[in-house]
Amino acid sequence: MENFASTLDYQAERRPDKVVITCGDSSLTNVQLYERVNALAQSLRDLGVGRGDIVALLLYNCSEFLELVYAINRLGAAFLPLNYRLAPAEWQYILGHAEAKVIVADPEFTPAVTEFAAELPALQHTVVMGEADGWTSYEELVGRNAGARVPVVDVDGGELQRLMYTSGTTARPKGVCISHRNLAWKNLGYLIQFGFTDAEVTAVTGPLYHVGAMDMGGLATLHAGGSLVIQRKFEPLELIDIIARYQATSVWMAPAMVNGLLQQQDALAAADLSSLRLIMSGGEKMPESRLATVLDLFPGLWFADAYGLTETTSSDTFMPYDRMREKLGSVGRPLPHNQVRVADDSGQSVPAGEVGEVLIRGPKVFSAYWRDAAATERSFVDGWFRTGDVGRMDEDGFLYIEDRKKDMIVSGGENIATPEVERVLWEHPDVVEAAVIGHPDERWGEVPHACIVLRNGATVTDEELRTFCQERLAKFKVPRYFTRVSTLPRNPSGKVLKKDLRATVLTGE
Repeated sequence: MENFASTLDYQAERRPDKVVITCGDSSLTNVQLYERVNALAQSLRDLGVGRGDIVALLLYNCSEFLELVYAINRLGAAFLPLNYRLAPAEWQYILGHAEAKVIVADPEFTPAVTEFAAELPALQHTVVMGEADGWTSYEELVGRNAGARVPVVDVDGGELQRLMYTSGTTARPKGVCISHRNLAWKNLGYLIQFGFTDAEVTAVTGPLYHVGAMDMGGLATLHAGGSLVIQRKFEPLELIDIIARYQATSVWMAPAMVNGLLQQQDALAAADLSSLRLIMSGGEKMPESRLATVLDLFPGLWFADAYGLTETTSSDTFMPYDRMREKLGSVGRPLPHNQVRVADDSGQSVPAGEVGEVLIRGPKVFSAYWRDAAATERSFVDGWFRTGDVGRMDEDGFLYIEDRKKDMIVSGGENIATPEVERVLWEHPDVVEAAVIGHPDERWGEVPHACIVLRNGATVTDEELRTFCQERLAKFKVPRYFTRVSTLPRNPSGKVLKKDLRATVLTGE
């Protein structure tokens, strides 16, 4: 039985009274979750949901999100988590492209969805968490079939477990087909890597529509029989309280979230966070100085910096506990059952220390983009997934990510990896965040342009920043231009959307 939903039956039978999901003031034991999932599955089946169908979730973090995951998979159907930060036109495109049959949404999103729902012929039912005119109530749906028992559909492992759309770094987001087998191998890798057991308590603070929160901890913890404590939206002070109150042992945070946590020094010092053994991170390269701050602040903690993609069902490499300081700045070694190498444009591996494109192969790597054979073919070379990221491997097999291939700046024939410049800017005491893009230049082709977020009250000048960089970087790498912004635009995985910065910062000059 490769259907992920079968793991709930296993846990409900063996640990029926264990509290497995807590969100706000509510909690569910395994058997309570099992009862609600079966009732929900029957009601979804009554709506016509079956094997191979797509059910979209437009929700903030909540326990119902995971009820839906289990219930949808139980029927042999797949779920489609939607990024609630997208514009309605983007939701419309994704729902239409995926041919979703049902959408379940939070009330605040229902007016926008109602506006275009009639234009989506495949969309047959709309369900709301609460109430909305013309929408079916979620709790009513669950209550219709209390006490029902729905057998788990025995899917082939290659069948769709979920459909996740990329963050739109191309013209249109692409649907990533993640199978039950992809998920199972990913979970097995995490259980081996981190030793997850039924004693694990994972704080879920990132959005569940993203592989970071869903998979780095998340479903792997549930697979092992552990418990989740869910935060509706990331808020650092509340997260500190959750870790202390529920004695959380692990959490995934994007680098921007880690940075937000580090701003709460007084709360961190006052709270008992001794239960926390593991922070998983990834999605954007963190400056080495910030990594060192985390290690100093949490002595004995495993800060597992990582590298991965939606297409690979989350992280492919992790920094091992015993090499965190020695290999500071690396994203670690491959997860069990995973292969990672660095290659040139022809797909041939390059020697240790040389820069090239990161390629990945293994059973947790997706097999296809949804309804896009051409994109699928372009993304693989001899069975290896082409990530589009530039990196290098050292002689010990540790991976270092340099940049996105398209974000490399070529200035006067010299390649500039933007994270190298960003790392220096982050070390300035007045800079909270930084992103560097290429600025067109008649003489050099491109020169670095830094977009920075300053600390409140900071008055540092461009020349002071330029001098700071000149002391730490080659002259051609020093930013020629500086733009101050209040925030950096990011995608759901926490990566800075440099295409958006190019569109706004460069055209605005």
